[in-house]
Amino acid sequence: MGAFHEGHLQLMRRAKAENDRCVVSLFVNPTQFGKNDDFSKYPRDLDRDSSLAASAGVDVLFAPSPEAVYPRLSSRIHVPEVTDRWEGAYRPGHFDGVATVVCKLLNMVQPTTSYFGLKDLQQCMVIQRMAEDLNLPYALKFEPTVRESDGLAMSSRNAYLTSDQRALAPMVYRQLLVCKEGLASGANAVALLNENRTALESAGFTVDYFDLVQLPLMDPVPAYISDSAIIVTARLGTTRLLDNILL
Repeated sequence: MGAFHEGHLQLMRRAKAENDRCVVSLFVNPTQFGKNDDFSKYPRDLDRDSSLAASAGVDVLFAPSPEAVYPRLSSRIHVPEVTDRWEGAYRPGHFDGVATVVCKLLNMVQPTTSYFGLKDLQQCMVIQRMAEDLNLPYALKFEPTVRESDGLAMSSRNAYLTSDQRALAPMVYRQLLVCKEGLASGANAVALLNENRTALESAGFTVDYFDLVQLPLMDPVPAYISDSAIIVTARLGTTRLLDNILL
């Protein structure tokens, strides 16, 4: 959706390195914004993003207008189960908008392989399930989260943080690491999750969730099992920070 940063650029470089051509879609999708999300204020700078994409070796920047993507009231895609909890619960209808626009963009571009970042873990699982259910003929690759030097997951949202909030924000990743190490040592998962959630709240975060889930359905689990991940969304002021660690 634009506001490119190094996380996006690494996806572009990987796509270019592994394929003959790299196409990047840039589309601020109105259907994935909720009532409390300000679509009009989402950062947009086409010239900047075009320059960054070119520097990463991108061959085509596909930046359609809303009218081109949604020429009329569009059919919508709902992905059950994977969207029931977490971001799906906090942002009703969000993943319907994500699934619909990703399907439309994939069909418009028709790539061999499409690349996504694992920072938005639930989004990746939604896209994976949608592609399976609809028999989409595109390979999907999910790439590791790209982080700042202090561990903060790169995100366009980080620009909204004040200087004080930015200094505090890396604590989200530190608590994920603490939780991962505790699980590896055999600590009780429920107690450990609560401790780390409390640590963030005590530091000034508002924590929407700090939980252990099994992939790909994002079901909560009470103990460490294979194919699981720790997920967190914590807010500083009006900025929601999403992060996760795969186990």
